[in-house]
Amino acid sequence: MKEVIAPFIRSTTDILGQSHNKDTLAKKLSTSSNVATKGSLAATTVAAESLKKKATSPYIHDLSVKTILESRVIDYDPEDDTAEDAFFVGDMGEIKRQHDQWNRLLPRVEPFYAVKCNPNETILNTLANLGTGFDCASKGEIQMALDQGVDPSKIIYANPCKQVSHIRFALNAGVRMMTFDNADELRKIKLIHPTAQMVLRILTDDSRSICKLGTKFGASQAAVPHLLKTARELDMDVIGISFHVGSGCFDAQAFGDAVALARRAFDEGKNHGYEFSLLDVGGGFPGNNAEGVNFHQIAAILGPAIDRYFGPEIRVIAEPGRYYVSSAFTLAVNVIARREIDASGDDHPYFMYYVNDGMYASFNCLTFDHAIVTPRVLARANQFLYNQPTTGSESEFPCSIWGPTCDSIDCIGKKFSLPELQVGDWLNFDNMGAYTMCAASEFNGFKKSKIIFTNTEEGAVTI
Repeated sequence: MKEVIAPFIRSTTDILGQSHNKDTLAKKLSTSSNVATKGSLAATTVAAESLKKKATSPYIHDLSVKTILESRVIDYDPEDDTAEDAFFVGDMGEIKRQHDQWNRLLPRVEPFYAVKCNPNETILNTLANLGTGFDCASKGEIQMALDQGVDPSKIIYANPCKQVSHIRFALNAGVRMMTFDNADELRKIKLIHPTAQMVLRILTDDSRSICKLGTKFGASQAAVPHLLKTARELDMDVIGISFHVGSGCFDAQAFGDAVALARRAFDEGKNHGYEFSLLDVGGGFPGNNAEGVNFHQIAAILGPAIDRYFGPEIRVIAEPGRYYVSSAFTLAVNVIARREIDASGDDHPYFMYYVNDGMYASFNCLTFDHAIVTPRVLARANQFLYNQPTTGSESEFPCSIWGPTCDSIDCIGKKFSLPELQVGDWLNFDNMGAYTMCAASEFNGFKKSKIIFTNTEEGAVTI
């Protein structure tokens, strides 16, 4: 299966070329096993030997996130210019677990992964191998999906306002499903791709979501009859209805309400001679470990609502993005500088920490996705502290965390509380897979954080 294997071979550059070369990785792993604490010495040695054996393979595919983090941040080689660089650990096993959960809780709904959320090739390949479809918004994203060997019928061009040349590309690629929410889009598509299978995107109440997409897309209920009449006059094939409750939805009932609105649009379709066969319930599904409403709560409302309003003959798809990838990525950053601020006699000093990833790179999610991130101490004074609580007898101090660029807006947060850190210590941030690296830049000459992939779930990939 050459099309499945190739992306993982290419990921070698993430593991060996971009983070360490083979000799450096082996040397580092050997060193880290020597400095392990007494209680974990044997386990660390075994893990280090396992990593060294896999250093020549295309994919480190069965080690825990914890093991990889420890091998990378403890006693790193100061002569290695990349050893202090920030990096991600991406666990494709977590994506597999999320996929299995989706199939258990929403068995009727076919997931079409929203490529925009994280278009990394290894993710796309993993999801394609699991059988998902793909929600694409551009020529580039369609090509990414096709590159994984995905059949065009498993792609929906879900951007209601499309560039002419991109529509032409979809035509030539055999992609027929695409959304619209206005008459001008219908006329444009009629000229370029007259055999397209159109999906009318309706406007729903997205006031209960962090990112309100209805300000840009979606046809009101009042506009639906006119749009369907126009489609019929143009002899366009409208196959169904789609909606999006907004990204980061915090009210599960929003999904049930939107399904009811979609039912009304289905009934309106009959008035114009259409027998719709597709319902697209969009995105807005939270990732694992998300605060507020969780996927179980949404599924408990969405699944029964679909069954209540739509018979088994209706195909139902969705466009999950963060649901799949958010919890699959952990970001590790190095403290590259610090300042202690004069507390004017206060016994509790305030620290400013500068790390080597920030707002212009992976933490762009703070601006574009309204994300809330939590720093955790990963390694301090050469002690590995992953997932260990830092409260209790350990003193904590108020602090701010800043990115590496020379821009003052490059601030990750100003109201954190952490033990006192020194230059060279490490922090980690969980749930960093969604809307992070996809919009990262290299402003000020700082490189994007590299990715080390692993797979902690059997069946997540085929090699």
